[in-house]
Amino acid sequence: MLDATMPALPAANDAVDESALVRAAAAGDMGAYEQLYRRHSPRVFAVLWRLCGGQQARAEDALQEAFLQAWKALPGFRFESSLSTWLHRLGVNAALMELRGRGAGQDHDSLDDVDGGLQELAVHDRCAGTERDLERALATLPPRARAVLVLHDIEGWKHQEIAEQLQMAVGSSKAQLHRARGLLRARLGDMT
Repeated sequence: MLDATMPALPAANDAVDESALVRAAAAGDMGAYEQLYRRHSPRVFAVLWRLCGGQQARAEDALQEAFLQAWKALPGFRFESSLSTWLHRLGVNAALMELRGRGAGQDHDSLDDVDGGLQELAVHDRCAGTERDLERALATLPPRARAVLVLHDIEGWKHQEIAEQLQMAVGSSKAQLHRARGLLRARLGDMT
């Protein structure tokens, strides 16, 4: 019964299999590319969804853009990093381009902006330990603050990488991370 609900553990030859799929997809095999998409799109989508503040349509658009870019660039993939890392980076870049491309009036873009979603968050149980509350609180952060927090604390990017992608100084990335963490703690009701 348990085996039916648990995903299969990766086999030892998955790396070889993936390499063959990459080569086949680079040669134009749509079936191989579809398999790669099915393997990697859930993880890429998860980070895009967070970067886009839980807005599914924006995350889906960024995911589609990332995989279109991957299809075009796959023949040049040199296996210097894992395919997963490469696809992940394409996805994050697509989401960040969307974030940068938004007009100033369309969304809050400063850490000083306070989102109106705080009242909705306060109605929910203030238990900071639940994933749902964390995701809701993360979605209420201003976009650039959310991007820095997600990229640094969840995705493990360095401040230099974040600064380059968001076109800001390294010091600004550090300051935004500090303030984003403070906003997140306040929104979750963590007084430590």
